[in-house]
Formats: sequence, C-alpha cells, structure tokens
Amino acid sequence: MTSTSRPAPLHIKIVIDAVAPHAQADFWASALHYEVEDNSALIEKLLGFGAVPAELTVESHGRRAWRDLAAVRHPDDPFQEESGTGLGRRLLFQRVPEAKTVKNRVHLDVHAPDGGRAEEVARLQELGASVQRQVKEPGGEWVVMTDPEGNEFCVH
Repeated sequence: MTSTSRPAPLHIKIVIDAVAPHAQADFWASALHYEVEDNSALIEKLLGFGAVPAELTVESHGRRAWRDLAAVRHPDDPFQEESGTGLGRRLLFQRVPEAKTVKNRVHLDVHAPDGGRAEEVARLQELGASVQRQVKEPGGEWVVMTDPEGNEFCVH
C-alpha cells in the first residue's frame, strides 16, 4: 500500500438506484437528519438558457427538481451556492426502471446514540423502514432493516 501526504477527499457521493428517487431522498434525509438538496436555481438557469428541456424536471417541495435524480447532504458540509450540490457527505438517488431484486453489495450502517437503538429503529419504522432481523454476535448487536424500496441497512 502506498501512503501519500495528501488529505483524504471530503467530497463523496454514494449513488443508489431507485424507482422513486424523490421519495427515497425524503426518507433518507429524515433518517439521517440530512437535507434534500435544492438544485432549483441551477435548473431554472439551465431552463432559461434552453440547455435542458422542462421534461427533465418535476416539482418537489414546491420547487423545480431533476426528474430522475435527488440527493441529500449532511447539513454541516459545504455546498455549491449556485447549484445546491453538496461538497461533502452525500447520497444521490438515481431513477432506474427496475425494482431491487437481490441483496445489496453495499449498505449503510446507521449508528444510534448509546442505548438508543430501539428508539432509532422505531423512528425509522415510522418513516417507512422495515425490520428484517435482529443480529446478536460476539462482536456486537445490530438490527438489519430495509428502506421503503427494500435496500438493506443496519442500525447499530
């Protein structure tokens, strides 16, 4: 392994396929206490220039949004003022035509406050998540859940 003196990048984006990207963004924004990105200023600018057709947009939360993409970002991370795009920890939901059919190859782990796993699981269920199973192993305990589209994640 090669080591470098350069700092690790702050900007990461995990892309998740979705049938309903805006609904997924709303769920995960609530689940993680993130913010749904507001790209409306950029979209309006591009529409005004004729650079994109209006058919690529929808109304979401009372503003223009991309029809097939929705992202959430950590509220404390930097973002581009002009586009609303987060420059830190982000999840991007992109529309795909097919529903999820097999186990995720990548999943998110959500860490609840000490002693707060049960409350966090209940809160996530109220948002639309489902409990799949509870795991107790010598290395720890967690709850495997699925988001509204069936993507697995764990609550530790």
